[in-house]
Amino acid sequence: MIEALAIRIENMTKRYRSRTAVDRLSFDVPAGSVFGLLGENGAGKSTTLQVLLGLLVADEGRVETLGLDPAAHGLEVRRKVGYVPEQPCLYDWMTVAEIGWFAAGFHAGKESAASPYQDHYKGLAKNFGLPLDRKIKHLSKGMRAKVSLALALAGEPRLLILDEPTSGLDVLVRREFLESMVDLAGAGRTVLLSSHQIAEVERVASHVALLHEGRLILAEPLDELLARTYRVTLTLSQRDRQVPFPSGTALTPIDVEETARQTRWLVHAPGAEAIDPVRALPGIAALEVERPSLEDIYIGYMRSRRGSTEPAPPVAIHVA
Repeated sequence: MIEALAIRIENMTKRYRSRTAVDRLSFDVPAGSVFGLLGENGAGKSTTLQVLLGLLVADEGRVETLGLDPAAHGLEVRRKVGYVPEQPCLYDWMTVAEIGWFAAGFHAGKESAASPYQDHYKGLAKNFGLPLDRKIKHLSKGMRAKVSLALALAGEPRLLILDEPTSGLDVLVRREFLESMVDLAGAGRTVLLSSHQIAEVERVASHVALLHEGRLILAEPLDELLARTYRVTLTLSQRDRQVPFPSGTALTPIDVEETARQTRWLVHAPGAEAIDPVRALPGIAALEVERPSLEDIYIGYMRSRRGSTEPAPPVAIHVA
């Protein structure tokens, strides 16, 4: 039986002394999805990943990774999950082949020279173009990233957790890396990806969550988020005139930008027809409606939240 959820987080809070790193966080990661976890530095992304792996223990709330409580079953969780940290710890003096042999011992106890883990690792290393006889210290940053991914995948995990895995990599290596995540989801595995590369996440993710200062802004399927978000640009008939956001409509504001002759709204709407009443507002010379990218939506949410002390109402996905 395939589980509907790979990860469930309910009202999870994690504090470091007087600082709250994650505040009442709730969202679900459906099995077989590529889930993008987005947010600025200090938003709580890495803390969340470490709680999911059992490397940190939440102060409040409920967390399940592959149906297990990582606080109580951390070792079992880490054996079932492939993890690629932002700065992988690789032994520079080992060769590519030796580090695969070394890692095999953590996955199934005593390993023979031809263990399934090692066989799979060697196959991945070959596919990634990694020279088995070369020492880690002589590899480029891109090759080191591929070694980390091969180590994480060799145990054939049902869940892969990636923390800024493409940071510092060149464009071609990043693209290859992320495209391999889509292949994994196609094979029924789940990928949780924390990244600053918003445009790249948009290309590969099926779901996204946005965090700001440890709080959830939204978590939902990416296609639904893109389908109901619009950028509305109003060109005003008079300079320095302001058009208030209309009340009593189906539009929900995300962000507002104003210049001397234009007002730009980023809004949620059930459909483009919900924007039609705006055309009748006085003082509008022209109206343009566009579909924003995920990066536009992310920037709009982050900009609107700066200086705010109240959490935005989250939209959490729950799969029955």
